[in-house]
Amino acid sequence: MGLFGTDGVRGVAGRDLDSRLATNLAAAGAHVLGWASADQPSPEHARPGRPRPVAVVGRDPRASGEFLEAAVVAGLAEAGVDVRRLGVIPTPAVAYLTDVLDADFGVMLSASHNPAPDNGIKFFAKGGVKLADEVEAEIEARMAASSASAEGSGPGIPAAGFGRITDAASEAERYLEHLLNTVRPAVAESASSDGSARQPLAGWRVVVDCAHGAAYALAPRLLAEAGADVIAIGVEPDGININEGCGSTSLGALQAAVVEHGADAGIAYDGDADRCLAVDANGKVIDGDQILAILALALNKAGRLTGGTVVASVMANLGFRLAMRDAGIDMVETPVGDRYLIAAMLDGKYVLGGEQSGHIIMLDHSSTGDGMLTSLQLLVTAASTGLTLAELGSVMTRVPQVLVNVHGVSKQKVVASSELAAAVADATSQLGDSGRVLVRPSGTEPAVRVMVEAVDSGQAHDIADRLAHVVRSVG
Repeated sequence: MGLFGTDGVRGVAGRDLDSRLATNLAAAGAHVLGWASADQPSPEHARPGRPRPVAVVGRDPRASGEFLEAAVVAGLAEAGVDVRRLGVIPTPAVAYLTDVLDADFGVMLSASHNPAPDNGIKFFAKGGVKLADEVEAEIEARMAASSASAEGSGPGIPAAGFGRITDAASEAERYLEHLLNTVRPAVAESASSDGSARQPLAGWRVVVDCAHGAAYALAPRLLAEAGADVIAIGVEPDGININEGCGSTSLGALQAAVVEHGADAGIAYDGDADRCLAVDANGKVIDGDQILAILALALNKAGRLTGGTVVASVMANLGFRLAMRDAGIDMVETPVGDRYLIAAMLDGKYVLGGEQSGHIIMLDHSSTGDGMLTSLQLLVTAASTGLTLAELGSVMTRVPQVLVNVHGVSKQKVVASSELAAAVADATSQLGDSGRVLVRPSGTEPAVRVMVEAVDSGQAHDIADRLAHVVRSVG
């Protein structure tokens, strides 16, 4: 079926992703992640003392999220799963609450940084972890089998009864407290003489752009409770303005607001707040590679960077690689997608990984990428050192990187093209040690991405344009 991409099931709501698909996907997920994972192969069997599996469900503010949430909840309850409905909440909060509430699995409805017409369904297994490929394949197989055998009839009444649905929006407070606790040890170390711990961001003015997304209510509170003077923008979601000219995919509004308000820093989240980017006091962007480098150096200095290693994707800027080499920090490279980062981190027992897009994973505190956690850790790192974000960001020098997204082509044809492979090989040879080429299908959009790095920006643009032309011609 090929429903799952690099980050759940996504598509245009009402066309690729409708209520029927959402209900069926939820029911299949209920069997695989709920009943089967509890050593109970079907709803006809029940655990003593806990007759039904439990799932938590959250969403971002997209208008389509309302009917898709209803469809997912219906599919889960009909399959005999009790549902804790979290409401509008960031994706990493769903992962965290899946774990701390001892839910059997979690579901998030969001298309992350994509525009409002899109939506998606993402599952978390017990413990709040991303699904392995084989588990996603099992869910798809369950859907296919159910569709083939249904013949218009419903699944029947589960022996343990239908699942019950309860509102659990207040659990967001538990998540907020968790994030604040990640910096409280550092605060305690800097307690004032009378024993009272000071707020770590006291004296900092921060502009926060929530992309009219899932973090609109929580993120400004988080930084304010850490002591910052917060100016919030992108906090008026209406269901259709998510990521529109704001947030981590469009930093212009944040840059202007930081300069206008004389702020020390700006933070931008994407629609579901699993990533963040920053800008310094001059409005200059601090991207995911720089954030990852700042945190890696800070953890390494504190002796908390396990194995002296950081995990990054193939998209990591050459400047990041050089900065890590100069600092004596090893780097493990993965495909794009935080699930691959997390897999490598778990395999090597590493604590820090991330992507240029702002997906930063700190496994000491979270099981997935968390934009709110990242922003708090970044700002507290700056405040504790007495350095500005600009000074911290200078730990790496970005090599010019050109990214071209080619739409309207067949990903399969592009991947199989010998002509494109030859063009990439020629460009790589031309750049030598002074640059890098990467051509890959996007896992979240119908596009092929062409990335070229070169010390000479003009050369990078020329090569990227040439390769994009080849992609169009073969796709």
